[in-house]
Amino acid sequence: MRFAEMPILHGVFMEIAGTGVLLAGQSGLGKSELALDLISRGHRLIADDAPEFTRIARNTILGTCPDALQNFLEVRGLGILNIREMYGDEAVQSSQHLELIIKLRAGDQTSSNAEYRMESPESNTCVRGVDIPTIVLPVAPNRNLAVLVEAATRSRSLSKRGYVASKDFSDRQKKLMQ
Repeated sequence: MRFAEMPILHGVFMEIAGTGVLLAGQSGLGKSELALDLISRGHRLIADDAPEFTRIARNTILGTCPDALQNFLEVRGLGILNIREMYGDEAVQSSQHLELIIKLRAGDQTSSNAEYRMESPESNTCVRGVDIPTIVLPVAPNRNLAVLVEAATRSRSLSKRGYVASKDFSDRQKKLMQ
């Protein structure tokens, strides 16, 4: 088994609340603006556009930034920004384990579909032979994506520890109906 292969997945790789999160999606959906918003909220940039992912253990993927792109974020209308120079050392990080992928998708049927309102549909994306939990987040006007990404990341962290809010909610409703 080779662990040293490094695929590039396009998106912005960040540390959000201690979790390595890849913001992915089609060009022009606002991934870089979302990243800038998250950075201004205290989260860290690891890599913009071309993070490299290496399988370092059986179920562990490490994401890094190519040296030439380190600390830079390209934002439409603003150009290239040096996040370290603008926000300081605490706004960037050199690497992190990839634990969650959030795919931004232009507003679609899922944003109003009732089945998606009670429980976030989660799937997996295979990265170097490791299944990474993946959430699709519809992008639409007036949605606060930074808050939604923070909430999705924190919710995922809770579920890793065994707490699932939708199950708790459902259990409480069942008790009330008895």
